[in-house]
Amino acid sequence: MSNTNPMGIGLAVLNRIASSPAIDRLGLRRATERAVYQGAKSGFQAAGTANRTFKRVKGSGKPTRQRASGDSGVFDLTPTEDQEMIVGVVQEFADEVLRPAAAEADEKDLTSKEVLAQTSEFGLTLLNVPEELGGLSEERSAVTGVLVAEALAYGDMGQAVACLAPASVATAISLWGTDEQQQTYLPAFTADDDIPAAAFAVAEPRALFDPFALETTATKSGEGYVLDGIKSGVVRGTEAELFVVAASLDGESRLFVVESGTQGVSLAEDPSMGLRAASLTRLKLDGVTVPASALLGTADDFRESVRLSRLAWAGLALGTGKAVLDYTKEYVVGREAFGEPIAYRQSVAFMVANIAIELEGLRMVTLKAASRIDQGTDASREIALARKLAAEYGMKIGTDGVQLLGGHGFVKEHPVERWYRDLRAIGVMEGVVLV
Repeated sequence: MSNTNPMGIGLAVLNRIASSPAIDRLGLRRATERAVYQGAKSGFQAAGTANRTFKRVKGSGKPTRQRASGDSGVFDLTPTEDQEMIVGVVQEFADEVLRPAAAEADEKDLTSKEVLAQTSEFGLTLLNVPEELGGLSEERSAVTGVLVAEALAYGDMGQAVACLAPASVATAISLWGTDEQQQTYLPAFTADDDIPAAAFAVAEPRALFDPFALETTATKSGEGYVLDGIKSGVVRGTEAELFVVAASLDGESRLFVVESGTQGVSLAEDPSMGLRAASLTRLKLDGVTVPASALLGTADDFRESVRLSRLAWAGLALGTGKAVLDYTKEYVVGREAFGEPIAYRQSVAFMVANIAIELEGLRMVTLKAASRIDQGTDASREIALARKLAAEYGMKIGTDGVQLLGGHGFVKEHPVERWYRDLRAIGVMEGVVLV
């Protein structure tokens, strides 16, 4: 894992909390009022009124990047002090805020604004933004991103995705943006409050989707580009003020920054089996004209974005898988049949043990991949393995969790049916989140 100053990023997160009203709400266990999500009920509708205008700043120099931590020569997955502090804060938030709100968020297809405000107040959007641009660290830490995704998903994956979506857009602009793009958009993400809703849109609504064979197109026109196509699985799309959109340009998959108020941008509901708290929508681009400065990074950067997204989904799978494991362990010990706990049955005990084994294997590969990213070395092999294991084990762990509860696994009285639905997303979602 990365070597960072123990007085750095972790204490910075704690300092933000200490000086914020969020400290009083992190321990809040009472039910809070939720507004019912009102999406576009009758097909695609023009994007709502833009909540802000991003003041375009002309670039004057090189973009600012976080540096890799470097290879220490020692393979060590022990979290640093910084990482332990950050994960501790996030885990408390997941336990005390996300978990109690999960059932209602799933039912209403909505992560509450109060929850989203708290994640911005403890600096979730700052983790991968360079310190010089208002972020928390000078060093890149994909490991920290994976640990944070895991901790959030332990509370609830749907709300975790909603919380991570703006941070993913900030990460993309930090990693691949020009100086102009960074100066124009990142100040909104590094502010103390009112973080913009934003979404990283890659997937398209078709079978066997391939992110390297996009049907959404970008065509050169004058001094800019014209975008056409439909994206699916767009987090909080009806609220979003900024999108990073994947489109095919001259046969290569590329990324573009698109503001929600741009003419030709429209949105519609995209009801899903899982991740309902993420308020998924479809984004339609109908002759959307963007300037040349909207092009984000290179074709190689797009490939890297796909890898980083898949790694983030592996982290989310770890968190939800751990929630399944902890819940089923307690259930099989307390549930009795034929005069004894069902945990005494060998088939039940072995099924629970297999969940634990599968999670440990996935965790090792995922953290190894993230560690290689932090060291600045090629992690494509490890990320491919993490993606494979997360997709395979995620579905199996969700299925086994439902099976272990029997009839109780099929009803909403217990959360395993929601975890099952959320884990099904791991193998099909592309984009959305980054580490």
